[in-house]
Amino acid sequence: MGKVSIAEIKDLMKSTGVGMMDCKNALTEADGDRDKAITILREKGLATQAKKSSRVAAEGIVTSVVEGNVGAVVEVNIETDFAANNDEFKAFVAAVAKTVIEQNPADLDALKAAKISGGDKSVEESLQDLFIKIRENMVIRRFTRLEGVLVPYVHGGGSIGVMVKLDTDLPADKVYEVGKNCALQVAAMNPAYLNRESVPAEVLENEKNIIMAQMAEDPKMASKPEQVRAKIAEGKVGKYYTENCLLEQAYVKDDKVSVGKYVEDSAKELGGKISVVEFVRFERGEGVEKKVDNFAEEVANMAKGNL
Repeated sequence: MGKVSIAEIKDLMKSTGVGMMDCKNALTEADGDRDKAITILREKGLATQAKKSSRVAAEGIVTSVVEGNVGAVVEVNIETDFAANNDEFKAFVAAVAKTVIEQNPADLDALKAAKISGGDKSVEESLQDLFIKIRENMVIRRFTRLEGVLVPYVHGGGSIGVMVKLDTDLPADKVYEVGKNCALQVAAMNPAYLNRESVPAEVLENEKNIIMAQMAEDPKMASKPEQVRAKIAEGKVGKYYTENCLLEQAYVKDDKVSVGKYVEDSAKELGGKISVVEFVRFERGEGVEKKVDNFAEEVANMAKGNL
């Protein structure tokens, strides 16, 4: 593989908090594979916790809407933040979410072919009509539809959309605050899983391998017998749960208790049963590659031989 680009290095630096040369070396070793480079950095102990690919790499709106016992989380992207603030674009996103709620499309193609809520045309035709007015490329990127006792939350004017589903024997209005606090937790802490039972076995195995590789790089740990290091690795997996599982995370409003304990205590106080059974979190532009903002800087660095 040729030289890695400044854009790739900057992306890895932002994702891991590791310095430029270490990121460049990891990307080179990984033949440009970003996820592999993150694993290499973590094994060397340089990146203590790999962040998800969540760079805001596209403008647009993420919305989370509930009507009765049906909800939708939808992301629609557009080229500029200026256009994302256009009232017609906002109305289009709202109509798309309402269409998802009303028509329960099977996938994106079905959604685009569906008649848009409150209109006479399909969602795709409505998007094309809006393009003619705004003159910016728009993409309906993804959606999720849920049914049940649902609590929505939208952060930062559409930068993050969350929906939490509860199982409860209490009236929906009584458990709304609990659901809202859980949604705030999801928005702020970005858990990957609901609970430890939700973590795939291969993810745990990879985590253990990374911990073992980190210990092998540590002279104090490397001298210990492998079975001792394996036991230590098992113990350290517990930290992975508290960082990545919603119900095991420290509750942001009271870090002396976990989110699961907060929900349990709230249920007792309200005199009923409450459990979080599912959540959805969309962050605008996560995982979408963004063009390099400062092309002049990239060219200058390449000319100097920095890469």
